[in-house]
Amino acid sequence: MRGSIAARILTGVESTLGVIAAGALLILFAVVLTNVGLRYFLRTGFVGSEELAIWLHVALIAIGAPLSLGSALAMRLDVFVRLLPQRSAPVIQPLADIFSVVASLILVSGGAKILIMLGGTSPTLGLPEWIRFAFLGAGGALVLMVLVLRRFVEGHAFGALASILLGSAIYIVVPEIGFDIYLPPSLFLALIVALGLILAAPLAHAFLAAAYVAIAFGSSLPEPAIVSTTVTGISKFLLLAIPFFLLVGGLLTASGVANQLVRFATSMVGHRRAGLAQTTLLTSVLFSGASGSSVANAAFGASTFQPELVKHGYPPARAGAIIAATSVLDNVIPPSIAFLILAAVTNLSVGSLLVGGFFAGGLMAVCLAVAIHLTVCERVAQTRATGAERWKAAVSAIPAFGLGVIVVVGIRVGIVTTTEAAALAALYTVGLAVWARIGAESIFLSFRQAATEAAAIGLLIGTAGPFAFVLAVDDVSGLVTNFVTLLGGSALAVIILSNVILLLVGLVLDIGAAILLFGPILLPAAVAAGIDPIHFGVILVVNLMIHGLTPPLGMLIFVVSGVTRIPTTALFRAVVPYLVALLASLAILCAWAIIF
Repeated sequence: MRGSIAARILTGVESTLGVIAAGALLILFAVVLTNVGLRYFLRTGFVGSEELAIWLHVALIAIGAPLSLGSALAMRLDVFVRLLPQRSAPVIQPLADIFSVVASLILVSGGAKILIMLGGTSPTLGLPEWIRFAFLGAGGALVLMVLVLRRFVEGHAFGALASILLGSAIYIVVPEIGFDIYLPPSLFLALIVALGLILAAPLAHAFLAAAYVAIAFGSSLPEPAIVSTTVTGISKFLLLAIPFFLLVGGLLTASGVANQLVRFATSMVGHRRAGLAQTTLLTSVLFSGASGSSVANAAFGASTFQPELVKHGYPPARAGAIIAATSVLDNVIPPSIAFLILAAVTNLSVGSLLVGGFFAGGLMAVCLAVAIHLTVCERVAQTRATGAERWKAAVSAIPAFGLGVIVVVGIRVGIVTTTEAAALAALYTVGLAVWARIGAESIFLSFRQAATEAAAIGLLIGTAGPFAFVLAVDDVSGLVTNFVTLLGGSALAVIILSNVILLLVGLVLDIGAAILLFGPILLPAAVAAGIDPIHFGVILVVNLMIHGLTPPLGMLIFVVSGVTRIPTTALFRAVVPYLVALLASLAILCAWAIIF
């Protein structure tokens, strides 16, 4: 009886939050577009538009964070938990929930302390500054409420109570104790995050809890500063491009424009050996220029190409592996959410990174094409398309190609900012969706999904801020630079060391988190060694994107497995040839950086 009541309450809460999150994204969308229109058509704008958009983005993250708790967007590393006996689950789950409880209490209490301490008003909006910080405090309370409701629905009420009690105890005790240990706080910070990963706690929650517990080991970042650093990390106008690009990917699929890309790709390479697999690759290249999300492309490819590949004689695991491998390109070929995150934390030029992504993505696509040609025995999937058929397919795909012009040309030429280009691209796809008559409900679901995904990514970016601050205080970047100097300080030494570090951390860290933490650490060493920072940034993103295919995290493998129901172990084995091809492209990029 209690479970059914909790289930109804949980459904109501999540439905309400979904509507509010979609509405917040819609308002944010309208604010950015209105300002673009006023500036370019009336040569004016409204005061405070950029700051209002940033505040709305913070609110969106707070509202959407609870919705991602039970999905892959929570970024839980559950590979270790799956190795344990099933009977250990009642113990492991509450231990993981402790991180979420501590993180929620930090946001609630730290936000409240900031409300008391912070004065003043926004000079452009005329609103009290504390409101922006109050959003995450409310978000923390919502996360805790949804977590408890989920555990009640799952029949784990006792475990939920235990995690709340233990989490509250840790939260209360940490400020009262201090360990006189002559070791850097960042060491204990990393160990606590590692423990959270092993227990399959949400990565963003592990970051927050670790930053708080590190206070007991000498961290100079108090609780209000943890919340303040988190809010500051997500209060960047550039990051508003992320929800808009996610919206573009969702609407492209919903409107059927993505299928037009498939038809065009089929007309170009469908007749060749391994034609259907090469079509999958070419579609991924074309789709990359629109969505900017590898996860979106993996889900689209798994639902669109997997049945056709299997129907044409491909082993299911190999078909899924091809889809996962080609999806890597989406966060390399512009527009790329990964490059947006890197630019936000390193102040590198977004336009230059996007140009570098074109070259790297093309190289990776060529290496994958060769690997597909060598590993697939299928000869001809269909007859060669005539010139008229290719022209017709190209014309039907023009609406999708228009996105590339809006995004890449607009940013590179300097007509619009990255965020404005993303908003215009989203407006363009909304128009395509309306033209395709997909219905208001489908458009709403696209907004809701984009808002939820953007909230999960945004929370991760924000919570990585306190982690990165402690690393900076302990001069971890300087230690890396000194170590490289001991190795000779050459470009070769930096490239080898950086790739080894990234290949290792990419095994256990989400791609976004790894960029946030290691981009600022490794980039100074690369610049000191004479490596072009843009080229190094491209290498960093390519390296980490390859980890979408590697165990134990392998996000793209898990997405394809979730859609196709193929075991992840089979997909990890089948993807090896394509993983080798991508590593070969990484080696070429590294060689280019050293030589030139």
